[in-house]
Amino acid sequence: MKKILLFLCLIGMVSVHAQTKEELQAQKAEKQAEADAAQKEANAIQAKIDALPGWRTGAFGTIGGSLSNFNNWYAQGTPNNASGNIGFTLNAFANLIEDKFFWRNSLTTNLNWVKLDDKDDPNDDDSFNPTTDVFNLSSLYGRNITKTLAASGLMEYRTTLLDNFNDPGYLDLGIGATWTPITNLVVVIHPLNYNIVFADNDAVFDSSLGAKIVADYTRQLGAVNFKTNFSTFQSYKSGDLSNFTWTNSFSYTLWKMIGVGFDFGLRSNKQEALNYALAQDPPTATGFDDVDNKLQTYYTVGVSYKF
Repeated sequence: MKKILLFLCLIGMVSVHAQTKEELQAQKAEKQAEADAAQKEANAIQAKIDALPGWRTGAFGTIGGSLSNFNNWYAQGTPNNASGNIGFTLNAFANLIEDKFFWRNSLTTNLNWVKLDDKDDPNDDDSFNPTTDVFNLSSLYGRNITKTLAASGLMEYRTTLLDNFNDPGYLDLGIGATWTPITNLVVVIHPLNYNIVFADNDAVFDSSLGAKIVADYTRQLGAVNFKTNFSTFQSYKSGDLSNFTWTNSFSYTLWKMIGVGFDFGLRSNKQEALNYALAQDPPTATGFDDVDNKLQTYYTVGVSYKF
């Protein structure tokens, strides 16, 4: 009899526990629905704030790095070495949005250093040397014609900072129209644009008149920040002087302002490809006609920090 009573008590305890769990799950679902509704209202309020005239500023970036040291690690070709890799990206913007005009400014940079110190070779280079080196600064001013279309002028400067600063460097100055079909998308079409090229090798690099097209989309969705920018110049003088660059940055916040980030970029520039080919020993090309203009790429993965 005692065993039967004990068994029944155990069943009752399990039943009470199950009911309590179901009640907690119901309470959780109710609170989650309230939180979702509150977040929806907050997003609507933020959309109204974003639509107000005035300045909008922001920045986010990615930091990646690693250090290693080996002593007498005979399984590898260089048993005694110290190596390292460090890099960071920064995406920042400062936009003034008014009822009749706008002024959009952005900065994108991606810098990376790497080293491999062979301790058994006293003549090797044991310093950090730059690898990825990207710098882009742009300023776009426009006067609104309609809600989504504006007459605009653009200044865009691209170069490297760590190695061969301003050699080459590209300065685009142009006028045309800017289309903003949605809040975070900006499309620039400037049929009158002069691409000024700064470089020591005048035989390869040449300035010219052409058309400039830029598409930029920058957005924050909760813990996710991302930016994609496509910029191309199409020369009226020669297709050999045309180029394009496409950069992308993503970051996901895991804790407070810290998260993970991923950046990658693509570029095609025949002038840069020819300049590199002529610098080889022996040269791998004699001119634009026989140069191998391979697609330039880079990527960075690491810890991200939201400013």
